[in-house]
Amino acid sequence: MTVYAKNLITALFAFIALASTAWANLAPDAFVRQMTGDVLTAAKADKRVQDGDTAAVVALVDAKVMPHVDFETVTRSAVGPHWRSASAEQRTKLQAEFKSLLVRVYAGAFSQIKDQTVEITKTQAAPGGSEVVVQSEVRGAGDPVKLDYRLLNASGQWKIIDVNVGGIWLVTSYRSQFAPILGKGGIDALIAELDKVNKQPPKS
Repeated sequence: MTVYAKNLITALFAFIALASTAWANLAPDAFVRQMTGDVLTAAKADKRVQDGDTAAVVALVDAKVMPHVDFETVTRSAVGPHWRSASAEQRTKLQAEFKSLLVRVYAGAFSQIKDQTVEITKTQAAPGGSEVVVQSEVRGAGDPVKLDYRLLNASGQWKIIDVNVGGIWLVTSYRSQFAPILGKGGIDALIAELDKVNKQPPKS
């Protein structure tokens, strides 16, 4: 490895460390404001996203939103008590499939971004101090849309563990949808169902 390559790698890791530190130092409302601001800026600047290019929208969501989601907590909450009986392999598969599903959900929402802005309206700490709900509104043409984030402080960084869109918490909604599948066929049935849904062509 050349000295240049070593210096480049060192600089890259230093940049990542600085970026992680910057996110770690943010207050929960500032975290949501910066994340949503990054997404809106990227979406408005990318003509492919504006034109509804599914691959571009998915790539945007995967790059700008998904790194800030605690997938293990989200998946565990959505699966409920069955999570405890799942093997390590099943848990890995569940997280991968559920991530793919959430990317599709987020992509569908962000494909509609035009001139919207996000305004933080309230921040409320949950009992215990490790969770916070940041309430916001998406404002643009038409009535504002309620968009709240439930955040967990994990090792000094805020992570998304649930999202409330228009009054409906996403994880709670999926828990209700998953329960009948888990009741009939268990973890493997849910993995198979998620795999089936994720293989369907994304809605344009």
